Amino acid sequence: MKNILAIGGSNSNKSINKKLADYTALMFENATVQFYDLSKNDIPIFSIQLEEVIGMPELVMDFVKLMDDADFLVVSLAENNGNLNVGFKNLLDWTSRIKGRKTFADKPMLLMATSPGARGGSTVLEIAEKSFKRLGADIKSTFSLPSFEENFDDAKGITNPTLLADLELIVKQLN
Repeated sequence: MKNILAIGGSNSNKSINKKLADYTALMFENATVQFYDLSKNDIPIFSIQLEEVIGMPELVMDFVKLMDDADFLVVSLAENNGNLNVGFKNLLDWTSRIKGRKTFADKPMLLMATSPGARGGSTVLEIAEKSFKRLGADIKSTFSLPSFEENFDDAKGITNPTLLADLELIVKQLN
C-alpha cells in the first residue's frame, strides 16, 4: 500500500490547487491519503532573526513528519504573479532550514498546477520543476489543468474528457 500526501501549494482556504491535489491523490489505487491544508496552519514569516528567537515552528515539523511518513507526494501549486504562493514558499523556506535535510527528502512527486486562466499555472510549474529538484524532489511527472472553473466540478472532478484521460494515464503510470 502506498501512503500519499496531497499538498495544495496555496494558503487560500478556497484553494483550487488543494482541490486538484486532493482529487488526484484519491485517484491512486490501494493508497492511503493524507491531506495537508496550508490555510489551517498559521506559520510565521521566515527570517533568520525569527528563527534565532523561536527556533523551528512546531507546525513546520508537523509538515515534515507528514512528508516523511509519505511514500509519494502529490503537489499542486498556485501561481501568484508568476511565482509560488507566498504561504507555500514560506513553508519551503522554513523546511529548508532543517539541518541535514533536503526539503522534499528525495520523495517521488507528481507536480501539478492549476489556475483560472488558460495557461493553468504553467509558469509556476516551470519554476518549480527547476527549483524543487534542487530541494530534493524526485519529480516523476507533471500536469497542468487550465481554466479550472471550466474544467473542474467539485462533485465530479475534472470534467474535460481529454484532460481527465491525460491525468488518468499519468496516475496509472505512477501507481
